[in-house]
Amino acid sequence: MSRSFVSYDDAISHVTWEGAIEALRSGHERPKAQLGDLFHGPATGTLLTRAAYIPGLGYGVKAVTVFDGNPKLGLDTVQGAMMVFEPEHGALSAVIDAPLITELKTAGDSVLGARLLARADSRHLLVVGGGTLARNLVKAYRAAFPALETVSVWTRRPEQAKALAEEMAALGHPVQTVSDLQAACGAADIISTATMAREPVIHGDWIRPGTHVDLIGAYKADMREADDALLARARLFVDSRDSTIGHIGELMIPMAAGVIGEDDVLGDLYDLVPGTCGRESADEITVFKNGGGAHLDTMIATYVAAALPKD
Repeated sequence: MSRSFVSYDDAISHVTWEGAIEALRSGHERPKAQLGDLFHGPATGTLLTRAAYIPGLGYGVKAVTVFDGNPKLGLDTVQGAMMVFEPEHGALSAVIDAPLITELKTAGDSVLGARLLARADSRHLLVVGGGTLARNLVKAYRAAFPALETVSVWTRRPEQAKALAEEMAALGHPVQTVSDLQAACGAADIISTATMAREPVIHGDWIRPGTHVDLIGAYKADMREADDALLARARLFVDSRDSTIGHIGELMIPMAAGVIGEDDVLGDLYDLVPGTCGRESADEITVFKNGGGAHLDTMIATYVAAALPKD
């Protein structure tokens, strides 16, 4: 087995969004993963190590540094690598550039959730945010929802939305920019949020019946993108109970206030993939909280390693 470092450029031409989404779907048909996270260093410069074991699939460890101030210096915020070990003997099978794994995992996770929860006749996607993740969401949703007719994007800074739209148009993914977030939320069938917000940017009374809301950005205990009204009004799902409940402000803050309880989380991907829960009517609002997790990284890394040309 190859143990050489696999860079982003080495692998990107050998993987697809459909392949990544299928890897996540099929991974959730396996027994539930064992997970473990470690954090070291200050909040502004953290080493995050996430590990998982998935029976029959193998072991994965992703180690990355997260430095919030790096973009001001022209450096990446997140840097690191993913190690994959095969299940039979524990042999190291690949070391892969972490940004590739994170890119495919994060957007693929949300799009899988949308496939399982959004209305089949959804035609309008709204992306809230204008960074790298927003660009990946446009590409992933376009690949997974070919019937989408409109993709809109809103950002706090209009020039950021304009730059995203121009870049996506050059790649063959037309995007329209919007300036009124409330009106855009009211017109969308699927809303995907990819912000660094610490206070809600999406409000429940903006959302029309039947909408699917995909919350990604809030990943710390003090962060959230949706207000109490939306979480109380919607049917709530997560990608993983183990990596969201008790870990992410999107749920922790309203739970601490008594707005929602753990029982209001109706299921995660281990329930959604086999169909034991999900959307029950065309007019209900569904919310999917993307929390990530090392098991998702491991599913994607195993897919990437298998997709590479054999020596």
